[in-house]
Amino acid sequence: MTNQLTPPQYTLPVIIFAQFTGTSLWFAGNAVLPDLQMAYGLPGGALGGLTSAVQLGFIAGTLLYAILMLADRFSPSRVFLFSAMLGALFNLGIGVVTEGYASILALRFLTGLFLAGIYPVGMKIAADWYAADLGKALGYLVGALVLGTAFPHLLRFTAAEVPWQRVMQGTSFLAVMGGLLIWWLIPDGPYLRSGTAFKPAAIFAIFRIPDFRAAALGYFGHMWELYAFWAFVPVILLARFPELLPASTALVAFGVIGMGALGCILGGYWSLRTGSAKVAYAMLLISGLLCLASPLLFQLPGWAFTALLFLWGFAVVGDSPQFSTLVARNAPPESRGSALTIVNSIGFAVTIFSIQGLTFLSQYWGISSSLWILFLGPALGLTATRRLFRLA
Repeated sequence: MTNQLTPPQYTLPVIIFAQFTGTSLWFAGNAVLPDLQMAYGLPGGALGGLTSAVQLGFIAGTLLYAILMLADRFSPSRVFLFSAMLGALFNLGIGVVTEGYASILALRFLTGLFLAGIYPVGMKIAADWYAADLGKALGYLVGALVLGTAFPHLLRFTAAEVPWQRVMQGTSFLAVMGGLLIWWLIPDGPYLRSGTAFKPAAIFAIFRIPDFRAAALGYFGHMWELYAFWAFVPVILLARFPELLPASTALVAFGVIGMGALGCILGGYWSLRTGSAKVAYAMLLISGLLCLASPLLFQLPGWAFTALLFLWGFAVVGDSPQFSTLVARNAPPESRGSALTIVNSIGFAVTIFSIQGLTFLSQYWGISSSLWILFLGPALGLTATRRLFRLA
């Protein structure tokens, strides 16, 4: 363990870049979904299936990594490296060993499993290096997650004339490169501490704490909306602009999702002045109102629709670092590891229900008449978060 208290200037940029490259695996399958449907005859609801498979893998991974205490028993940088390599391997398997829908779902599940060693472990590495500025650092890291999530769409746009397998290869290469950079350049940080073991029995007691319960419910409401919106951005665009070419759709989807990185970063600086609770509430209110008004948005002129869609992308994840801060702040120190693990796992479990619900409704009503279902999450989150204003 290093005794250096002041991180080298390259530390945070390297962690941010590695987080970006590693999380680019998340939506790689979504970015090439039309090609997969043509190549393997996937069903119409494959978007929900592929996205949920990754989410299920991530849920299983977070619990597995927590129970085995991998990032506490071993160097977090090494855990990040091996997770990035294995995630990249299973991501690359699509187009190499796939035989149909079932094998694609299995590979997306395994990719999600090892994303649990990239996203949370990357945040732990940042926490091991930064103490006073952790809130700002987390804003940048979640911003990197957002750009990583959006990046396969950009890669699909730039590689529009080449085989779709190049998208899978490119994201896998980037993930491995990010893992190697973490391993080479980021040793264990000066604030590295052994975490407490995962304690399932302590969960019910933790949720009896009013402020913790409020923060967790706010996070769950945020997650209900977030990944369903991200997954359906290309569908939303094609419903409003059916004349768009696939490459153009991919580019605009990258812009809409990528706007969330700016929301995370600006929200982090804003929270230094007003507190995390007010930032989280404001962001969730904006995205919630857009959910509620979504059937009307499709009636607007194209430029107005696009502007509001970008605003939605900005706000839908801008609250994420702030909810993470609120959950951590209100968790008992002796049970913080268990609390963060279970809240993260429940949050991603919630996304499966919203993704599948939106998939089902959109097949019958169309996406323009179905997006309102996402308002259920912000409604819950806004109700719960009001009591946390006094923490600001």
